[in-house]
Amino acid sequence: MDPEFGVGTASRKRASWRTTLLLAYQSLGVVYGDLSISPLYVYKSTFAEDITHSETNEEIYGALSFVFWTLTLIPLIKYVTIVLRADDNGEGGTFALYSLICRHANVSLLPNRQVADEELSTYKLEYPPEVAQRSRVKEWMEKHKKLHTALLVMVMIGTCMVIGDGVLTPAISVFSAVSGLELSLSKDQHEYAVIPITCAILVFLFALQHYGTHRVGFLFAPIVLSWLLCMSAIGLYNIIHWNPHVYQALNPSYMITFLKKTRKSGWMSLGGILLCMTGSEAMFADLGHFSYSAIQLAFTSLVYPSLILGYMGQAAYLSKHHNFDASYQIGFYIAVPESVRWPVLVLAILASVVGSQAIISGTFSIINQSQSLSCFPRVKVVHTSDKIHGQIYIPEVNWMLMILCIAVTVGFRNTKHMGNASGLAVITVMLVTTCLMSVVIMLCWHRSPLLALAFFLFFGSIEALYFSASLIKFLEGAWVPILLSLILLAVMFVWHHVTIKKYEYDMHNKVTLEWLLALGDKLGMVRVPGIGLVYTDLTSGVPANFSRFVTNLPAFHRVLVFVCVKSVPVPHVLPAERYLVGRVGPPGHCSYRCIVRYGYRDVHQDVDSFETELVESLATFIKLDALFRCSDAGEPRDSSCYERENALTVIGSNPLRRHLGYDDSHDGVSSSAYETRADADSVNGIELAAAPAPAIKKQVRFAVESRSPGVDERVLEELRELCEAREAGTAFILGHSHVQTKPGSSVLKKLAVGVGYNFLRRNCRGPDVALRVPPASLLEVGMVYVL
Repeated sequence: MDPEFGVGTASRKRASWRTTLLLAYQSLGVVYGDLSISPLYVYKSTFAEDITHSETNEEIYGALSFVFWTLTLIPLIKYVTIVLRADDNGEGGTFALYSLICRHANVSLLPNRQVADEELSTYKLEYPPEVAQRSRVKEWMEKHKKLHTALLVMVMIGTCMVIGDGVLTPAISVFSAVSGLELSLSKDQHEYAVIPITCAILVFLFALQHYGTHRVGFLFAPIVLSWLLCMSAIGLYNIIHWNPHVYQALNPSYMITFLKKTRKSGWMSLGGILLCMTGSEAMFADLGHFSYSAIQLAFTSLVYPSLILGYMGQAAYLSKHHNFDASYQIGFYIAVPESVRWPVLVLAILASVVGSQAIISGTFSIINQSQSLSCFPRVKVVHTSDKIHGQIYIPEVNWMLMILCIAVTVGFRNTKHMGNASGLAVITVMLVTTCLMSVVIMLCWHRSPLLALAFFLFFGSIEALYFSASLIKFLEGAWVPILLSLILLAVMFVWHHVTIKKYEYDMHNKVTLEWLLALGDKLGMVRVPGIGLVYTDLTSGVPANFSRFVTNLPAFHRVLVFVCVKSVPVPHVLPAERYLVGRVGPPGHCSYRCIVRYGYRDVHQDVDSFETELVESLATFIKLDALFRCSDAGEPRDSSCYERENALTVIGSNPLRRHLGYDDSHDGVSSSAYETRADADSVNGIELAAAPAPAIKKQVRFAVESRSPGVDERVLEELRELCEAREAGTAFILGHSHVQTKPGSSVLKKLAVGVGYNFLRRNCRGPDVALRVPPASLLEVGMVYVL
């Protein structure tokens, strides 16, 4: 055995453990802020009105037993042990599960899918297609198109409830933390102090979103860590001082006794107990920022024991205190020793702000993912950090969340109604995760359907019990997340439906390649200097917006590029695999196709780097196209090389930037290729070995030599034209669409498409903002879609 190898392995293992410990520490501030502050309001919501705290202590012991087993079964066993393993290339969340399912079964409703997408390095499957056995469940899901829609609607419902949680969690967290003032103020003073202070903190919190969290993010983990240690210490003190035998309440028999005594009221009070799980979904959703081992270590070693000690401490104190002046004093602060109450109050407020920040950031993230998958109207996404991936800010969403948070706080004014609303949102997301996870177990992990059914029935029945307890409180606050979700679901479904129909309309009305080639022979048609980037959703053919453009303005650019910016069902696409470049027509026509692929968590490039990389990719493609077309014949390019001019060759261009000085070596070229005609969905591709891309400079980074051995003069001429066109400027040609319904359409379709979609289109960001197109270089072509 090589001694150096052994030393290197040992040092990597030590570094790995150090990295895991550091990530576990950092995850406290990002992942566990929401979950760690739940003791502020769980008992308060549970004992709000449904049940009373009697001298027998059966209610408080039963509530503690429910809390303990709920935290054990759902966050610990379901999420930490099972769900966290269903990551999508390290990413988690609702869209990660949906992405996994779509890759293992043909159930995706996303347009412009290509066979070449399956060659992405992040497009990994649990088992190769030739090894994996055909599943009857898979065939059944692929056969019924309605199941595809039902699956997407389920994902949308989960997304809507996460957004609803982004409204409710900051309100109940900050309100519950500030409510600690009730023990130091009179009832009148309390009513006039808590609401304004809560609203002021919420305004301050949302106003800071513009600056990003990376500047103060280093404070989040210490705050949550201090809060967890403080809560544990207080809980341990209460257990020892008031009731050392409170641990007996962890016996599941106390749950049965609780339900027997309280009956319907006890069942309804479960809507408050389920709040102890608030934030559990964040462990899975934020998996991409950390690692499975780090999140597992932080939860099992610190968060879970601290929460159990906190809840047991409250129960120990309440078991010896029954006569309170007001029922709202059954909460966290009543069990805090008076000597440390003020410091704990300040720490609780800080922890509630951190927990609220986590759910707000999560809301921004899931809306960005929805937008990338054409399930949400276009909004402006601002990246607040160049170094930290995923730090984004969406102005429109931020201010809407703030207004709704303040409205919920002022409208409800108590923990009970806020808890009912928040609980329904939390448990609905968990139910969606359980359903999707059951499908993942069958399709992706290739486990027995009986195992998936057992998972669904066991965890689904627990969550269904809590869901029913929350839903019964519809008039007592639970209507808020339902109303928000219905509105958001309608918006998302209409936007996605019309987007798909517009794509089908474009596919039906695209023009042929022969029409494009014939334009050059028409009298009066002019090729002007520069590069024309025609944006389209099509991956083949010539889009109708370009034909409309040249019909009204008989001129187009010397270098023409049809650009398709598309999302693929993976979280990230490596920069080396982002661009697929192909030729449209013969080389002399100088027309190309560029397909730019992004994952649902990827950051879209700014226009300068995109333009530079595009020109580099075209230059690389031009030379490689000449190499591979004529390599077999070993002769200079002649007309015989172009007899298949309708074929389209697509390559991953970025790995070859190191060859842009024109090193003729091409050892990294793979022999695998994909070949179809230009009008097909997938196009001919050459897969290249991935390599790190060098830093991008804002200039044309390829040299055109006057004489280069082995390079045809026509290739050099084509490269010169590309260089001159780049220097002449670039124009971005986009379609400006208006949608109308066909005559005789139903009233519902007219309202959804003609009114709803057009309202969203007019009041949301245009495609030029989403694609970051400079206004001075923008050309819009009016398009009317009749659906």
